[in-house]
Formats: sequence, structure tokens, C-alpha cells
Amino acid sequence: MSQLRTLPEQEFRTRARLVSALFCALALGLAVRLFYLQLRSGGWYSDRALGQQLRDTVVPADRGKIYSADGVLLAANSSCWTLRASPREMPEEKLALAASGLAEILELDEGALLEKFSDRRSNDCLLRYRVDRDTADRVRDFCEASGITGIRINQDSRRWYPQGEFLASVLGFTNVDNAGVSGLELRYDDLLTGENGVVLTAVNAWGYTLEQSYETERFPTEGDGLRLTIDSSVQHYLENALNYAVQEHHVGARAVGIVMEVNTGAVLAMATTPAYDPNQPRVISDPAARQAVDALTGSERAKALQLAQQTQWRNKAVSDLYEPGSVFKLITCAAALDAGAVTKGSSFYCGESISVAGTRFHCANHKRHGAQTLTQALENSCNQSFIQIGARLGKEAFCNYFAAFGLREPTGIDLPAEPRKSLYYTADRMGPVELASCAFGQSSKVSYLEMAAAVCAVVNGGKLMRPYVVSDILSPEGEVIDQIAPVCTRRVLKEETSRTMREMMEAVVLYGGGRNAQIPGYRVGGKSGTSQKLDSNDEKARIASFVAVAPIDNPKFLCLICLDEPHSWTTAGGSLSAPVCAEVLEQTLVRYGVPRSPTDAPAPTAQTAADLPQDGDSTDGA
Repeated sequence: MSQLRTLPEQEFRTRARLVSALFCALALGLAVRLFYLQLRSGGWYSDRALGQQLRDTVVPADRGKIYSADGVLLAANSSCWTLRASPREMPEEKLALAASGLAEILELDEGALLEKFSDRRSNDCLLRYRVDRDTADRVRDFCEASGITGIRINQDSRRWYPQGEFLASVLGFTNVDNAGVSGLELRYDDLLTGENGVVLTAVNAWGYTLEQSYETERFPTEGDGLRLTIDSSVQHYLENALNYAVQEHHVGARAVGIVMEVNTGAVLAMATTPAYDPNQPRVISDPAARQAVDALTGSERAKALQLAQQTQWRNKAVSDLYEPGSVFKLITCAAALDAGAVTKGSSFYCGESISVAGTRFHCANHKRHGAQTLTQALENSCNQSFIQIGARLGKEAFCNYFAAFGLREPTGIDLPAEPRKSLYYTADRMGPVELASCAFGQSSKVSYLEMAAAVCAVVNGGKLMRPYVVSDILSPEGEVIDQIAPVCTRRVLKEETSRTMREMMEAVVLYGGGRNAQIPGYRVGGKSGTSQKLDSNDEKARIASFVAVAPIDNPKFLCLICLDEPHSWTTAGGSLSAPVCAEVLEQTLVRYGVPRSPTDAPAPTAQTAADLPQDGDSTDGA
């Protein structure tokens, strides 16, 4: 009997021990899991809970301000409001009324709005970006009067350019997300962009906003600002003179103007005309271009509109390549002098034409200049003489100086969209005919800015300076964080060569094709150009240009003016562009207090195309 009772007791005890061990294991597992959840994963679950209990609203930060060198505000920020809706919070019986009323105020499609509002699963949908205060107030008043909830009016910030079209191609503009699209806004986007703030709002389990106050988690921080080298007065001088020239001479492919400090590379003014309003960058500002776009329909209009917009946004001074024409003769002349291939006393002959490897070249209007010195060849812009100068220099030295002047590579200016390289011949690809045409400024294409920087090196003692437009980085409080110093890329010429070139450039203005660039009381040096657009379908297409430096005996300022495809009584740069240079330079010299001095030079007189030596850019072959 006892043996029969003992066996079940042992089995029971064994089972009890197993059950106890199982419970202990489960308790230990739960303890370990609880420890892990509380101490190791508590942050993740807390964040998830907060995500379900709070809605964060981004408070956009203002972009950094941009000022001219003389303190004029060029780019700022203005308050605006972005309108959003939370359909889940909108009363069911008010959806149709909300769609009707808001469609009228916001100029939206009523049916599309009603479809958005009817999606009761949605907790957020965009109505309109960046509306003005009046529109925001009308929306608020309508919702309050109609008992409509679920419409959020969030304060926002948008870029504002107080000066309108002023300096537009340099400043650029921003998109709907306040990100830089072109110009300085793009180049310095990271620096100008501030740090957004965040506002947290309590919500219930269904995502509805709870009736309690907002809690600011992080205030927005404005981005850093810029102070430019651009002088607003000089920029006004340039834009006014360039606008008048474009209208007066019916310029078909826009015009470019650059004013630089020759010794530092600082850009005092830069303009591409016609310009556009960066406050409304997608509106075509040029009436003729706008009329041409509006005359089209469908996909053709869309393509033409896009092309017109991209054209007006393009900073032609930095991004376009062109044939410099006779202005380039300054580079050929300086290189030949510096290399010892010619001297001021060297003699050249200009007859009816000159033959190079079977190709015949002549001067503009088939002029025959006869025997000339180097200075006279520059005064007369004689093609035949410069073909002879190029031959004496040789293709190897010509190409080396071309590269040394920075004409093969980007200048490094702090603006976007510089071409990676210009179009030029290397010595191994250059034959006698190519050397001949390149020597007087055809067959190569460089940027307008590259040409301006190269001429600065010709007159400033031979130093190739890197152009720049930003002088200081500013904190949001306006304190200087960083200063940008001038950079000399390399020395290109000997000081003696530069001094000789200044003397010869002054002779061009006093006695040659640059007489329209004379300024009473100031010594000016310069060179004209009238280049043929070899890649144009129009054989008569020309670029009328002039570069001037003053005071030429102590160079301070350079002005380059280029009119692309003028349709006037002449296309000569010495007639069309030189007066623009004189006007801008005179106003600049006066602004910077450079004193006038008595001079024995002849007073400026009105010249006609027939009176002036013509820019020898014709490349007609026999």
C-alpha cells in the first residue's frame, strides 16, 4: 500500500519542480525584457510616443542679407504665410462651403479643393505657398465667420529684392523652397541658408489638435550675410548707360558691362542687359522676347518660354564665350613685347592684303595703312600688322602667353556657371592661318570676364588678379566673420612691358580708334573691337566692344562694354561702345574722388565711323 502511494507523490513533486522552474524562467525573461525596454530602448519608445502625441511645425529661417559695398540692401526677406489644411479636423458639413470660399480667395479650383478636403484620412495638405498678409487675413476671417476648423495659417519667409532689376544677373534668385537657383544666391546657398525652427503642437490619438498652447522647441536662426565689392552708384552708372546703348543701337543679343579695380580684381559693377526682376524671375522682362513667346501656343510656347527664361537668367558676363576681336590685340602686342619678338620701334607694312598659306587677309574696309610702327599698328587696329606680329612671336610663345593670361581656364570668380574652358587652338593644332586669325582676335572664344581680367594684367604691372564680388561674410547681427582678400594668380608680364602697353593704349585713345573714350581732365587708355560672330547664321552679325582704363598713367579702374549684334549706323566698337565706357568711367572717377588734371590732349570731339580708324576684324579670304 505504502509503495503505491509513494509513486504518485514523487511524480507530483517532479511536476511541481518543473512548473516552478518554468515560472522562474518566465519571470527572469520578463525581468530582462523590462530592463531592456526601460533602460536600453526607453528613448525609442518615448520618441515614438511623442511622435503620436505631438505635431511639429517647421518655422522657416530667414536667409542672410546681401549688401553692396556702400551699404545698400540688395537681398532681404519679407514675411508671408503658407496655407495648409488638415481634412481630418474639418467639419463634415462644412467641406463644400470651405472648398467654395477658399477657392475664390486663393484663386484655386473648387472641385480639386473639395476632393482634397474629402480625404478624411489626410492630416495635412498644401493649399498655397507664401501668400501676402491680406490674403492670409481674408482666409482667417472667412474660416472664423463660417465656423471652419482645420485650416492652418503658418508664418513663412520669402526672398525679397528691394532694388528690383538692379544687379539681377549677379544676385540671382531663389525658388519656392527658398533655395538659391542662380547667381550669388546659388553660389553661397549653404552660407545664406539659416537653421529652421520648430514649434510642437499637442494632438490626441486621432491626430486632432488639442486645445492648449503651443510650445516652441527651437527658434529659427538667420543665415550669414554677404557684403559685396559692388558699388551701388557705379552699378547704377553702368546699368543706365548700358540700357540707353541697347535701346539706341537696337542690340539684338543683349549687352555686357564690367567695371573692375585693376589692381585687386574687385568687381565694382557687372551688368547684362536687358535684365529681369528677381522678385518675379519667371516673368519675361524683355518686351520683344515676351511678345515672341506669347505669339506661340502649346508645346512650342512652353519650349520658347523656358528658353527665354533661361536666357534672361544667364549672367552673360561670366557664362558666355565670345570672339573678342581687336580688343585681343592688346594681348598679342603685350606678349610680343614681353617676349622680345618686337619693340616699339619695330616696323610693319599694310598693303592691299596679306597672304598666309594661301589665305588672303585685309584690314577693315580694305584700308591700306602703309608703313607703321608698333604703336601706329595698335592705333589703327591693323590686321595685317598683327598677323606679322603673331608670326614673329610664333605659335608656341603665342599659346603660352594665351594660357598665362588665364584665357584657357575659368577665372575662379565667386559666381556660378563659369565655362570649364574657353575655345582655343593649342600649338600642335595651330597652323599659319590659325595663328594669323588668332593674333588679331578671331578664331578663339573667351569669356567677357576672362578678357577683362587679362587686360587688367596688361596695365597693372603684369599681375593676373582673380576677379571677385564678395568682400565680407557677415553674421546675422552684421559683424564681419570673414574677409576675402585679393588673390594674384600669377605674374604674366614684366613691369616694363606693362608700362609700355599703357603708353600705347593712351595713344589709341588720343590719336587712334579710341578717341570717343576721351574724358576731359583724365588720361585714358583703351582699345576697340568689332568682332565677327563666326558661328552665327548671320554673316553681318558683330559684337561691338571697347575696353578702357583710367587714369592710364596710374591705373585704377577698367570698364569693358560689349554690344552683341547692334543694328545701328555702324557696328564699330570705337563708335558705339567707347562713349559708354567714357561715361561710366568718368562718373566712377568722380565718385572715388580722383582729381581731374589739366591736359594738353585734344578735347573729345564727336566722331563718325568714317573719321575713325576701323577695328580690323574682317577675315575675308581671297
